[in-house]
Amino acid sequence: MPDIHHFALFLLSGLLLNMTPGADMLFIMSRSAGQGVRAGAMAALGVGAGCLVHVTATAVGLSALIAASDAAFGVVKWLGAFYLVWLGIGLLRSRAGSNLPDDTRRFPSRSASLRAVFGQGVLTNVLNPKVVLFFLAFLPQFVGPSTQGQGWAFLLLGVVFTVNGTLFNLGVAWATARVRRRMADMGRMQRLALWVRRLTGLVFVGLGLRLALASRV
Repeated sequence: MPDIHHFALFLLSGLLLNMTPGADMLFIMSRSAGQGVRAGAMAALGVGAGCLVHVTATAVGLSALIAASDAAFGVVKWLGAFYLVWLGIGLLRSRAGSNLPDDTRRFPSRSASLRAVFGQGVLTNVLNPKVVLFFLAFLPQFVGPSTQGQGWAFLLLGVVFTVNGTLFNLGVAWATARVRRRMADMGRMQRLALWVRRLTGLVFVGLGLRLALASRV
């Protein structure tokens, strides 16, 4: 049976961490503001799926291997930095009126677009080596010293953290889309969505460059 300590503290700490703005939240807000609540929700689910990859890796010991290997950490770091910069440049090149979900002429491609948003959310989280180190530093604080069942304890805590984080991110997507819907002037809405995407793109480029220069500490 998993040896888990201070579960209430774990839930509170996880909630506070999920409320801290970061690349994942910015990505979700950008998609929700630019494409509506469905795209924001898909971005949130994609981020959650990416988080589960790290949870599984932690449970089976892969994260420990990456954290211990300079070469493995470097590969993941540079892939993550390249992806963030690439995604940011794409957002910076956005044009007014693009990716509007209410455009019926683009309805046939909507499902493919939502799948792409989901995939971007997955990669935004998976290609961030800091998440690997976060789980290695955070989860062991709530797992007992017994080696028996540690993998299951890590997996359980990681799944709980991911589910709670995904629920919070879905709320962020809904709130952002609600603000978007309240703007009656379509032109103003498009301009706001455009500048949100561009601002997010600028932040993503900055995060990518920062990640490229980051050390393991």
